[in-house]
Amino acid sequence: MSLVLTQVYLDSKQKKALAAKAKKTGRKSSDLVRDAVDALLLGVNTEELKQLDEATRRAEADIKEIVKTLDANARRHKAFMAEIARLRAAAK
Repeated sequence: MSLVLTQVYLDSKQKKALAAKAKKTGRKSSDLVRDAVDALLLGVNTEELKQLDEATRRAEADIKEIVKTLDANARRHKAFMAEIARLRAAAK
């Protein structure tokens, strides 16, 4: 891929947020800007991105709750099976 130097003016809040996101993700700011341009060219707007982000956060929270429920069920199942084994051993 051939890259062409392009200057983009950002306000200080945007620049700071971009730098923080780059640091958090371990990517370069320029990579993130190119990703944003690609999204724009694909027709994805910021409102859609916000909706997708919110939906992703809700899904992540839902999945965490499901995992907690499954873990609790697994613990109860294990205890139930141990009790069955104990009762069987006592019945012999």
